[in-house]
Amino acid sequence: MQIVWVDDLAGTEWDELSELYRIAPLGNKTPADLALVFGNSMFRAFAMEDGRIVGAGRVLADGRDCAYLCDIAVHPDRQGQGLGRDIIERLLVRCRGHRKIILYAVPGKEGFYERLGFRRMTTAMAIFDDQAGAYRRGYLTAP
Repeated sequence: MQIVWVDDLAGTEWDELSELYRIAPLGNKTPADLALVFGNSMFRAFAMEDGRIVGAGRVLADGRDCAYLCDIAVHPDRQGQGLGRDIIERLLVRCRGHRKIILYAVPGKEGFYERLGFRRMTTAMAIFDDQAGAYRRGYLTAP
């Protein structure tokens, strides 16, 4: 099948996108929350195949200093075929001109992002709404 790239939100099936994030697996994100966060993102990329969303990603950015790649999801049937790399490369092109581009990876996927040019930060820190869950899933290290 041929991938069709879309970056605007018109016609986005939020329920379908929510299901993609669940099975990718990137957690349970409600359709309303996805509509909100994608709507507030400066850049986005949707990979469509046969009229269905098979990949997605977005970037929060301020236009000059900092861009944050987040929510990169690929349908399990399409993982390992370069689609995640294609989403990230498309978003990176849109981020050109930002002084720093940041992301945080699902634990165990760091090598994938390193192959795309990302490097580990020594000072990155976070506060999660579910701190205990973030520790359990490997996003935070013990103090």
